[in-house]
Amino acid sequence: MKQLISLFLFALMIGCSSTGQHHDITHGPMLGRLSSDSISVWARTARSGSFHVWYGTDGKLNQVSSPATTRIEDDNTGVVRLTNLKPGTLYHYAVYAGKQRGKGGTFRTLPDPKRLMDAKLNPRGLFNFSFEFACGNNQNPKGGLGPTLPTYDTLNTQVRDHVHFGILNGDWLYEEDRDYAPNQWHKQVGITSSDTPRLVKVAPTVVGVWENYKTYMARAKNLAEWHRHIPTYYTFDDHELLNDVFGSGTAGYRNRRSVFRDIAIEGWYDYLGWSNPTKYKQPIHFGTAQMKAGSDVLYDPNADFTKIDFNKSANLHVHWGTVDAGVKDIEAGDTEGGDPNANNYDIVQVIDKHRLKVNPKAVETKTSAYSIGRRSYGSFRVGNCAFYLVDTRTHRQLHDIKHPAKPGLSMLGMHQRKWLMDEMKNSDADFHFVVSSVNFMIPHVGGGGAHFDAATKDDAWTVFLDERETLINFWDELKGQVFVLTGDLHNSFAIKVTDNVWEFASGPHNSVNHRPEDEGNRPVNGKFKYGPRECTIRWSTVARGDIPREARKFPHYCVVQINNVFNNPKELGGTRLVAYPHPHVIFQYYDGLTGKLDYAETISTEMKAGK
Repeated sequence: MKQLISLFLFALMIGCSSTGQHHDITHGPMLGRLSSDSISVWARTARSGSFHVWYGTDGKLNQVSSPATTRIEDDNTGVVRLTNLKPGTLYHYAVYAGKQRGKGGTFRTLPDPKRLMDAKLNPRGLFNFSFEFACGNNQNPKGGLGPTLPTYDTLNTQVRDHVHFGILNGDWLYEEDRDYAPNQWHKQVGITSSDTPRLVKVAPTVVGVWENYKTYMARAKNLAEWHRHIPTYYTFDDHELLNDVFGSGTAGYRNRRSVFRDIAIEGWYDYLGWSNPTKYKQPIHFGTAQMKAGSDVLYDPNADFTKIDFNKSANLHVHWGTVDAGVKDIEAGDTEGGDPNANNYDIVQVIDKHRLKVNPKAVETKTSAYSIGRRSYGSFRVGNCAFYLVDTRTHRQLHDIKHPAKPGLSMLGMHQRKWLMDEMKNSDADFHFVVSSVNFMIPHVGGGGAHFDAATKDDAWTVFLDERETLINFWDELKGQVFVLTGDLHNSFAIKVTDNVWEFASGPHNSVNHRPEDEGNRPVNGKFKYGPRECTIRWSTVARGDIPREARKFPHYCVVQINNVFNNPKELGGTRLVAYPHPHVIFQYYDGLTGKLDYAETISTEMKAGK
């Protein structure tokens, strides 16, 4: 009966839908937000409309989702949530827009701990699971292995059927097509300039961000195939925003890259960020305001600032306002030109519905586009493992490479740091995975673009030593083991920080590798000290400085296996899960081109404090 009802609903839907190309699915599907009984499916249509997902087990697509609406203000992207799924079950699915069937794939739901509980053998209902993580998908042949992305061929053939989900830890894309113009976008989506959504009117360079994602999705077929089968979580790093962006959280730091933050993050949510659990749902606020020279008052007659919860937002940015604001490198540089009022502002006070008191003061009387950022951090739980997706770019204060231990300087922002520490302190997880898009113990002091400035370059935690030490000391006192998963640097490494704190960097998937001088001339393995704390590099990839850039192409990825139980059946071929006295995690690093295992590190709960 359920199948007949589903078929009737589908017939009704397609009977009321246009079948023309305007409603075709252009990108996707992609999977995200996996649980034991649900998953999210994303897709994009050529025109605003809707799509549905047909899904089922044993290859039978006999269930249909509710419609997912695709909206022009989101570049015709949309997401639908499949619920009431069976735990630990393989599903097949396909997306439909009207009568047009798009692509599909498979996914496997997580096990349900309640069904696995055994008072004697497995009282917590634990299970084994695994995930893949890495960073760096540069498709430019000058910056990596090009749009063929050979690592994703390896992932699809050797890894896809053996992991539950993925974590793409920053630099999913690199800046391309950022100069795509609104009039080009109008033609692409079939609207006139008079139908331009408010977001594009206020922040027209967002269409270049959207185009950047569409280019990367359409060009890399194996990347798209991976995302059709593997639900993925994401962090955004600098290339999702602008290369080497920093200082976005410091009032008065005027830089083209820093004030592009909210425009880029808005596009990221449309294409990737929808998958992430976030602590706060309050969106980015975009508007146009009147500012007067020498005044600290921002006036927007169309806003109601009393309805914004500023305890759930980031700071305010006035946009650069040029057509090339989102392009990677521009001739004018990052501090000259643009809207004279473009800057990072602290919100000092809500004066009334339409007025804010801000710091610093405006420098010119004019109307300017602005945005109030959002908080993009969050967490999720799988069994006895807690995952924390931190945001290392939105609230990042301006660092001082000459004074890296400056007290009070923060990469996370005080509210995010408090959230992270509170979450971890109150968690009973055996293993904590802190997902940071930038490196923890190794500096990133080279490898910049055309704007590269050696006097300011360090993307890592090594210029936030006060905050880094605060976190390490805090983590060292936790009951569970702490693993900091990092990206950004185009090399992989396993680092023991303390008995209870480790850093595991993974990548790049496809980007050119960095040289030792880009990473503080660290050793391949052994003791290393950059700042006040010595650590031990257990293993790493490296591209020696005498290797030409075009030959520095050694992609890697990491598969993390969490072993909580072992099968100990009474009968051959049966299943009886028995919990380990000491669960353990295996970090396995593989060559991206061959799939060959290069290194593995195993850490168990027994290793806490050297036990």
